Amino acid sequence: MAQYRNNGELFSDHGYRAFRRNRRFGRFTKQRLSKSWLLLTALLSLSLTAFGLRMFFLAKIDSQSPILISKSPIVPKLKEGSLKEEISASDVGRPPKSKHRKQHFPCDIGLLESVDVILEPNNYLNYTSFSLQYINQEEQKSVNNLFEPRFGGHQTLEEREKSFYAVNQTLHCGFIKGEGGYSSTGFDLDERDKAYMYNCKVAVSSCIFGSSDFLRRPTSRLISQYSKDNVCFVMFLDDQTLSTLSIEGNYPDDKGHVGLWKIVVVKNLPYEDMRRTGKVPKFLSHRLFPNSRYSIWLDSKMRLNADPLLIIEYFLWRRKAEFAISNHYDRHCVWEEVVQNKRLNKYDHAAIDEQFNFYQSDGLTKFDPLAANNSLSSYVPEGSLIVRAHTPMSNLFSCLWFNEVDRFTSRDQLSFAYTYLKLRRTNPDRPFHLYMFKDCERRAIVKLFRHRLLPS
Repeated sequence: MAQYRNNGELFSDHGYRAFRRNRRFGRFTKQRLSKSWLLLTALLSLSLTAFGLRMFFLAKIDSQSPILISKSPIVPKLKEGSLKEEISASDVGRPPKSKHRKQHFPCDIGLLESVDVILEPNNYLNYTSFSLQYINQEEQKSVNNLFEPRFGGHQTLEEREKSFYAVNQTLHCGFIKGEGGYSSTGFDLDERDKAYMYNCKVAVSSCIFGSSDFLRRPTSRLISQYSKDNVCFVMFLDDQTLSTLSIEGNYPDDKGHVGLWKIVVVKNLPYEDMRRTGKVPKFLSHRLFPNSRYSIWLDSKMRLNADPLLIIEYFLWRRKAEFAISNHYDRHCVWEEVVQNKRLNKYDHAAIDEQFNFYQSDGLTKFDPLAANNSLSSYVPEGSLIVRAHTPMSNLFSCLWFNEVDRFTSRDQLSFAYTYLKLRRTNPDRPFHLYMFKDCERRAIVKLFRHRLLPS
């Protein structure tokens, strides 16, 4: 084997070949590392490019997504001069300025710990006394044959004006039948359910029509045994809702109950508008429960988390009130409510204008929170919880409020303040003891949920 000397060091042929192989291996390794590095750089660039494009398209889609869902692609504008107080047409069809809803929380209220320590005050129901009778049948008033019986009747403006006087009278208050062969105009109940409701002394009621909500059962552990035995908990449903709830496992037992709720099925709904139909049990509890002394209305989106007798003691007896309702959590002026209803397309804009113009012409003014003689803490209520004693004045107010919902729009927040203020103005010597409590007090005794999302 040949050897070579290089700077005094010997190298064989075999060693020299090995040295050259090592040099080739080093060059090959560097080339592979360079290619790998280029590949990783390219992949990283592609990933960043894809991420950037994705964020761009998402932002574009988000900016084009409508915040309001409306059946009509074009939101009608307000007619100029349609309102005495100018409401900017640019506000109509736009969402609220705030992108995030305000958070509202319950507050501490002083409910008594037990129903064992409460007692109805002496002479509590001795408020303004007069007799109310209700129109049960309406005869044809027109000379042609176009007369059609209505659940709310055909109240004239003259009859409407007279009905605001707190005197012995017979007035429109729903459940009106037509003459001759017209036996019913809607809200038909089984005779056994009528008998059950006839015997109720204290009633808690709610309703679900058109499968618009889930069934929210009162929290049983917070309801005393005395209230379970002596208070009627009635849930009004239509056939569609009963079928839906039964499929979901809420099928009435042999006595017609689901939990504490006594299920009462309503046949022949009086209105196509389910919201307007819901005003019947909401406002006319004194007619559905004719012998009841007290009633509590609970919207179906809420679960009752307090004993009804403790609620009556706190909101009525302790305040010496005959009607209690909470103020709205965000709005206090009817002008604001009108704008909001149009902005969210809650009802036909022309119908809202007609109602609002009528109220302004009859004396409705803007709410002034600084006014010293305010009889209400807000002109806009949150009507999902109503506590009332069935006194003549409370019953009259409930009939008057229902008649406004029957005549105009079904948005009862628009008609509340007008009805109350006109009733007081018409009867200056006959007080109506209405207590408007805070929204946080409402949230302290109920659990709020969202309405069921129905398929479009």
